[in-house]
Amino acid sequence: METFGARLHRAVAERGPLCVGIDPHPGLLARWGLSDDVDGLDRFARTVVDALGDRVAVVKPQSAFFERFGARGVAILESTIRQLRDRGSLVLLDIKRGDIGSTVRAYAEAYLDPSRPLYVDAVTASPYLGVGSLAPMFELAAEHGGGVFVLALTSNPEGPEVQHARTSDGRTVAQTVIDEISQLNAGAEPLGSFGLVVGATIGDTGHDLSRVGGPLLAPGLGA
Repeated sequence: METFGARLHRAVAERGPLCVGIDPHPGLLARWGLSDDVDGLDRFARTVVDALGDRVAVVKPQSAFFERFGARGVAILESTIRQLRDRGSLVLLDIKRGDIGSTVRAYAEAYLDPSRPLYVDAVTASPYLGVGSLAPMFELAAEHGGGVFVLALTSNPEGPEVQHARTSDGRTVAQTVIDEISQLNAGAEPLGSFGLVVGATIGDTGHDLSRVGGPLLAPGLGA
């Protein structure tokens, strides 16, 4: 089975490194002249898919903006994922899930099992119950050729309070996340399947990303 890292490497070579977010929050729907309901949500998503689905390497729907409309919103998310796949885009679902044991396994099955309706190429995940708590997600991703992007250094002002805190060995919490993901990617060619989320606007924080061996998702560029 082809790995997510290999598929992403090829997609970026063919379509470039841009990852486009689908983030239909109320303010954006209003600026597009759309209603803040399932009809506006559906029109927004279809417009983005039609404009970019066959042009960019990765499209990243933000699940929360679909979930807020309940079952009908999730149905639109499922449809959006299918449409993007039909146009050849890789789908990175922004869910930022993180838990332990059977719960994180269930999250993994929901999004990384090809038999499930919300199956995507990759997901975002939160490591702040410990990177090891995400092991079932990493395992299912590897089994089915999926990817996981783990939060490391985010651009929100509250982030450094946790991410820059020092552990007993002197590394920051963020650096421990970076190092553990680097280990998961060790030896992967041409690109590892486990990535990191590193905000595009955070500047130089002194963290070492040189051995990650996988993709970096750098949100924050905007239009």
